[in-house]
Amino acid sequence: MTQPTSSSRKADFRVYLGSTLLFIYIVFSTLIVGVLILACAALPFSVSYKIADIWIDCLLFMLKLCCGLSHEVEGLENIPRDGAAIILSKHQSAWETVALRQFISPQTAVLKKSLLQIPFGGWALATLKPIAIDRQNQKEALKMLIDQGTERLQEGLFVVIFPEGTRVAPGHSKKFKAGGAMLAQKSEFPVIPLAHNAGEFWPRNSFLKYPGVIKVKIGPPIETRDKKAKDINDEAEAWINQAMSKIAAEKLDQRE
Repeated sequence: MTQPTSSSRKADFRVYLGSTLLFIYIVFSTLIVGVLILACAALPFSVSYKIADIWIDCLLFMLKLCCGLSHEVEGLENIPRDGAAIILSKHQSAWETVALRQFISPQTAVLKKSLLQIPFGGWALATLKPIAIDRQNQKEALKMLIDQGTERLQEGLFVVIFPEGTRVAPGHSKKFKAGGAMLAQKSEFPVIPLAHNAGEFWPRNSFLKYPGVIKVKIGPPIETRDKKAKDINDEAEAWINQAMSKIAAEKLDQRE
């Protein structure tokens, strides 16, 4: 399924300047926060998690200050307050890999094992209970996702999964992989579908960040008990695709 694409965007001096300032901030702040989290590794998990939360809040503040980019969230009432859940999210950008923590917390995410090898930032990330998988070994990766994912959920952490498996450009989508739905089936924790259009403002593999407001839509919980993984996946995928169409339609209405 393909969503309507956004119009091409022209980068002016402000976009280049803001993106450069944000890049400099990310590099230096990641180094400082990475060292700080590593220094607190022997302390309770909540300490390291709080430090990471403060860094993300500051990063999103700098993103708005330097690049004029903010976000609006619809459906926060669908996030359980008395237990964890599996978040199946659209994946367009690097934005959602950090920003979702600001309104879905506490959480962990499924990510590539190689990211933990990045000096300081990756080493610090390894202390925050990520589910780091080796995509080259799919059988072992699935087992790790289900085992560690269930453990994290039982600890009270939301587990964020990007079922498309990779960042997909705005206007396009990929068939959902089954891992997240299988975790939901095995653990019987609910699934929360999440859609957003971050890729229109923070494109994949792009240095530039454009001003605007990222729209985030959070869907109602999908019950998983006594359901097949395929049915769970299909329900989440259908809701996200419909929500992406609504986001695109709302954007067109605003232009008219």
